[in-house]
Amino acid sequence: MIRAAVLGSPISHSLSPLLHRRAYEFLGVSGCYEAIDLSPESAGDFLLTALQEDWTGFSLTMPLKETIFNLRDRINFNVDPIAQRARSANTLVTQEGGFRATSTDIPAFVRLFSRLKRDRTAIIGGGGTARAALAALDGAASTVDILLRTPARVELLSTVALSTEVNFFGMEHSLRGYDLVIATVPSGASDSIAAALNFTIPALCEVLYSPFPTPLLAKARSLGSQTIDGVDLLVEQALDQIELFTRQSFPFDEMRLALQETARAHLR
Repeated sequence: MIRAAVLGSPISHSLSPLLHRRAYEFLGVSGCYEAIDLSPESAGDFLLTALQEDWTGFSLTMPLKETIFNLRDRINFNVDPIAQRARSANTLVTQEGGFRATSTDIPAFVRLFSRLKRDRTAIIGGGGTARAALAALDGAASTVDILLRTPARVELLSTVALSTEVNFFGMEHSLRGYDLVIATVPSGASDSIAAALNFTIPALCEVLYSPFPTPLLAKARSLGSQTIDGVDLLVEQALDQIELFTRQSFPFDEMRLALQETARAHLR
């Protein structure tokens, strides 16, 4: 039986339990999936205890996508190379003596961006999700400009892309001229950008789904932008997690449709 959970704080808004439970129903497998409010300070003790219990794995959301990299002196993590380079992991799967850590955000972004023009891209924010997006764009975009609230993120971001030019700007930097803009900041942090936006961005990806829609997503849609919203990303990254947790292959197209319907019905 699958036993999994999403970890993060705050966590009450999370749709992950709804989607994973729907997926288990879709696949006809037995499993439970819950949401656990967990701070970075408590994560080490929790995961050490979890290794002694019958957990299958965990989804990680903000602010825990970076936390595991600070716990490697206490817990054995086998980190996938691309997640290591991005220093962002959103998935833990238990294995003997520790966890396999990976990022299903990265393949999700690759699939979501595959049909978009993305040669010149801007990312708003510099946290774990931003680095996953940057890793997904490496080699597919010629330049990625990153808008930061604080320059402290520059060092980590500078090592993620191997084949794409990366530049750094403040949050006031204009979004004109970009093929794709990706917003990865917490709720409210992009509201001033939304208020000032008065032109069409060809494509906008907003990673949040609470609130839904965010002011930036709503504004971009009103101006005619093509959009990828937080539900799109949540569902897309969940597909790979579900495959890892259940150890079953399944048609992504069918599962994607089922999970999209479930999530959007809940948000209406």
